[in-house]
Formats: sequence, structure tokens, C-alpha cells
Amino acid sequence: MDRLQIVYSDERVVVVDKPAGLLSVPPPKGQRDGSAHVQSVLLRLGVDAMPVHRIDQETSGLLLCARDAATRELLMNMFKARGVTKSYLAVVQGNPRQDTGSWIFPIKDLGAHAEISPEGQHAETRWKVIERAGVVVLMELELVTGRHNQARLHAAHVCMPLAGETKYAMRRDAKIKHKRCALHAGLLELTLPWETEPRRFESPLPQDMRALLDKARAAPPRRKDPPAPSNPAQVAQHARAQRLKANRAKPQQRSGRPPERASGRKPGPQSGRKPGLQSGRKPGAQSGRKSAPKSARRRRP
Repeated sequence: MDRLQIVYSDERVVVVDKPAGLLSVPPPKGQRDGSAHVQSVLLRLGVDAMPVHRIDQETSGLLLCARDAATRELLMNMFKARGVTKSYLAVVQGNPRQDTGSWIFPIKDLGAHAEISPEGQHAETRWKVIERAGVVVLMELELVTGRHNQARLHAAHVCMPLAGETKYAMRRDAKIKHKRCALHAGLLELTLPWETEPRRFESPLPQDMRALLDKARAAPPRRKDPPAPSNPAQVAQHARAQRLKANRAKPQQRSGRPPERASGRKPGPQSGRKPGLQSGRKPGAQSGRKSAPKSARRRRP
């Protein structure tokens, strides 16, 4: 894991560049296992500050922290009022038709994960293509809202999952492999409540995502993928088609009895009896009576 870097610090706030793999906030009390998180690392560096918002453990990038509870409350209210601009750099697997657009799909928070649902809260992500590199595209994602796993879930919902995504996409369907979800919080812009001029903080693309793009650029060209759907109706239709395709690809479970060669037994006689003999009787014999001639079995007029 890379080291946590302090990008900006004053008497009230601290902005850090979090490496992938480090927790933003401590886990719940019942799930704590001693894993490091941003606040514990800052304490080891002699800085007492608490994160104001959070980003996923797999996600790298900028995180705003407050040195005291009152400042933290002020900044949290700014996030709720959408007074903070946040944008991410993401490597997605897909081929969007346009170079810009927005994803507006409601998200329902289910705790450990989230889902697109009509019962969810309004969620909007604005996106812009920065570079098309083989089977992947480098995008800038601006989160207008800040729902749980919003960038990852929206990208997967339009059939353009992030490289390395395993929570909202199947690993076997990946067009390129990556050790983590390729998402980086690259921009944080806000006007602090006690200042008049906005502050803008930026973080460059981390080394592992640069290597991923180099790998995609160097890969031999593949069959051109169809453009990804853009409007909600096309997204829903495409998602149904993908599910049907995945179900057809699954091996069909065979019904019926297991093969006769089970347990090392040979096919043929069972229990030491000869073929055609049952209960020790000769073929044709029934209850010790002889079968009558055919002529005797004919019905008389």
C-alpha cells in the first residue's frame, strides 16, 4: 500500500491523498479488526483530524478532514447542500457513443451495497471522455449527488463497469483485468465557510491506473464492441439482453438417475442374478403353471 500524503493543512482543515486499500473511516465497533484507517494514520503522523466524507476502501484520492467537531459539522452541511464539487477519474470498460453525458438513476442504499431502484434517492453523475484506449475509456465523473457507491453503480448500470469492478459486475465478463476498482478522487473544490475565495485541490492519476491505461493501449485491437446505450430505455433493454445471454451461457443441469457405473459396479446383472431371471423362476414360467397352447387361448364363437 502507498503512503498517505497530506495535500493541504491549516488550523481547521486537512486535505489528504488516500491510497487505495486504506479505510476512510473506522469500521463499526462490532467489525473492528485493527485495520488502519485515515484517522489512525494521521494520528501516527501527529495530526488529529477526522474525515468529513468518505470514499471506498478500493478508491484512491482526495479526502477532506476537519480538526475539530464544530468545523466538521460545518463542512458536512456543505456536502449535504451540494456546496462541494467532487470529480473522479475512472477507467471504464465500454464504448460510449458520445463524449459527454449524464447518468440519472435513483439509488437505494442497502447498507453493504446499493442498487438502482425506483424506491431509491435521486442520483446524478455527469461524465466526460478524456481518452479512448482500446477496450477501456478514461473518464472524468462529476458526482452531482453523493449516494453510496454512486460512480461504480451508475457505470455498471449502463453496461460500462469500471475496470477491476467485482461488486457490481462479473469478473468473468471483464475485458481487462485490474487488481482493484479503477476509480480515483482527483478533484475537490469548495469555498471554506470562513473564506471568500474557492479552494481547488487536485490529485494526479495514480501509478496503477496509468499502468492499466498503458496495458490497454498496447493490447492488440479486438472486435469492435457495439456502442453502449445512452438513454434509460436502451439501458434497460440492453441489461435484459445481457441477463438472457448470461443465463443461456450457464451449463444446463441434467435431470434423471446417475449413471450405472457408480461405485465401481459393472453394468449388467445385479445381486448375482442372471439376466432375464427374476426370483429364481425360468423364463415364461409364472407361479408354477404351464402356459396354454395358442389354440386353447382363442376365444370360441
